[in-house]
Amino acid sequence: MDRFELIAPCHFGMEAVLKREIKDLGYEIVSVDNGKVMFAGDAAAIARSNIFLRTTERVLIKIKSFHAETFDDLFEGVKEIPWEKYLPENAKFWVTKANSVSSKLFSPSDIQRIVKKAMVERLKTVYKKEWFFEDGASYPLRISILKDEVTIGLDTTGVSLHKRGYRQFTAPAPVTETLAAALILLTPWKRDRILVDPFCGSGTIPIEAAMIAADMAPGMNREFLAENWTNLIPKKAWYEAVTEANDRIIEPEEINIQGYDIDGEVVKMARKNAELAGVEQYIHFQERDVADFSAHKKYGFVISNPPYGERLSSKEEMYQLYRTIGEAMKRADTWSYYFLSGYEDAERAIGKKATKNRKIYNGMLKTYYYQFMGPKPPFRKKEET
Repeated sequence: MDRFELIAPCHFGMEAVLKREIKDLGYEIVSVDNGKVMFAGDAAAIARSNIFLRTTERVLIKIKSFHAETFDDLFEGVKEIPWEKYLPENAKFWVTKANSVSSKLFSPSDIQRIVKKAMVERLKTVYKKEWFFEDGASYPLRISILKDEVTIGLDTTGVSLHKRGYRQFTAPAPVTETLAAALILLTPWKRDRILVDPFCGSGTIPIEAAMIAADMAPGMNREFLAENWTNLIPKKAWYEAVTEANDRIIEPEEINIQGYDIDGEVVKMARKNAELAGVEQYIHFQERDVADFSAHKKYGFVISNPPYGERLSSKEEMYQLYRTIGEAMKRADTWSYYFLSGYEDAERAIGKKATKNRKIYNGMLKTYYYQFMGPKPPFRKKEET
């Protein structure tokens, strides 16, 4: 079976989490760069990574990298690629996205046009045709140019992997599913520990936590473009990956995940989303103000994306909210708290310096992942049998 170099993009700042996920699937890491992880795998790896990875946006086959300072360089570099190895004669192909940073070639539309033209010229000579109907499977390409180095990737995913399919009801300013999963995986939380999101919105963080606890693959109930690429990936690879995903699901005992929101209608949305994800039995949603937060267990985790900036009407309102968060934390000082926020004065308002503070770009928005780590609970001895 052919080997590929695969590219998995992610949120800036989450590369280490994605790297660990890929290694846990059993694949060799080739390199790690800002916002992406490259790894090696076969056709089965393409199916498995699309279905199992929680923190990447998509999976690309790296076609080639080369240097180009002019459009002639770009044209010739693309034309040299053996596209017939990837594209059948009736393939529908186009450049769905092109971006350029610190490079002489900077016009996305011109880059897209030149790449398509070069691909057609190559395929004309191979297939001995002057016209292609492009009525077959879709093969979208993504072009990235950084400091005149062109990287061409073939998108195996299609609709972004953060589209799990369960979030049909959305509250304002939601955190994406992939980012929510990454926030959880950055913590030492395990399914035998209580987890609370006091600003749960549409329920994304609690739902992703429940899916992690149940070892439920995020992509097992959706479709991918590459399922139709029978020239590259046998159907068997997808069937086997889905079978593996179903076999891995467990029913965790005594799981305790809670989601609160001050808006009752938003809580109803969260419940419906949890039902669509198949994890409603693991999550308790409740209409509740963060000011009423209290802990009935000594050790637990809060993982949340509190309101900030555009969701609050004034700086004073924002300061008071984070001050309320700090007061709630004092009442449960043996818990660990993790907040993703764009509010730069969060620590001052909370009244406590974070144990760690990680910068994360949520789209184009710079945010901080404030981590207030509580004491470790005593080691639990396994019951004798």
